[in-house]
Amino acid sequence: MERPSDHSTGDSPGNRSEIRDFLVSRRAKLAPERVGLPTGRRRRVPGLRREEVAALADVSTEWYTRLEKGHIGGVSEDVLEAVARALLLDEHERTYLFELARAARPSRRRSQRRKDVEIPSPVQWMVDSMTMAPAFVRDGRLDIVAGNALCRALYAPMFDSDTTGDRGRANFSRYFFLDAGSRDFFVDWEEGARATVAVLRAEAGREPHDRALRELVSELSTLSPDFRTMWASHDVRIRHEGIKRLNHPEVGTVEMTFRSLDLPLPQRAVHDLIIYTAEPGTPSEDRLRLLASWTAPQTSVTEPTRPPH
Repeated sequence: MERPSDHSTGDSPGNRSEIRDFLVSRRAKLAPERVGLPTGRRRRVPGLRREEVAALADVSTEWYTRLEKGHIGGVSEDVLEAVARALLLDEHERTYLFELARAARPSRRRSQRRKDVEIPSPVQWMVDSMTMAPAFVRDGRLDIVAGNALCRALYAPMFDSDTTGDRGRANFSRYFFLDAGSRDFFVDWEEGARATVAVLRAEAGREPHDRALRELVSELSTLSPDFRTMWASHDVRIRHEGIKRLNHPEVGTVEMTFRSLDLPLPQRAVHDLIIYTAEPGTPSEDRLRLLASWTAPQTSVTEPTRPPH
């Protein structure tokens, strides 16, 4: 296999550190017995040694050492696949590694402020039509860029938080880490916080030149020790879905399942459409119905009624 190029011009210092920290963190988390190696008594650090990963990936130790130092520009997909298999990376981690490699290739792109993409009207109409399901569109920085009335009612504490920007866009990461009330609102706060950081980490790999995203990460790292610790773990998640439990201040605890769907938009933007649903016949469904009744538009008394059949 080829070795990482000594003359790659695409490996920026920032990118190299992200590659290094990610690979080191994955190697440290991989117990020897998981790959059929003896644990041994003389291991001074947890996880695998570099030479063990190199052997599993069928490359030289020198080659893998350079790769782990961040020299990934020009490395073929076959080699990245071999390293991913050696480290037992899951689908999210593998995608993230490939995104880091793409960002390390020679490029004239510089850090820039990504322009917000307008949500097409038909998408807003679709979201608004879901009257019994909280639904919203979320961008890669975890801003809610579009949502229906039930979403705003369900997430009222986040929309009303001081962490919401001047444009009225609630941001999950800012609310989680900069508003103390989030710990009461989210029943499973730590699990949700870790997932939030992992989604942001994946977006940073996909869009390494997004200046606003870097500013967001810098802000959270400065102001929140919890975020700083979780960011340093280098966990990644491409898609976040499952169970959401909220302590709503008006209706009580609501448990819902949620699903995330890719929503391709112009200018290479990819947002997520998130839809929440409660299990039929449960108290959570009743509480969502109550919220929905509060947000339903009132019919005017002067509005014509349908004729009887």
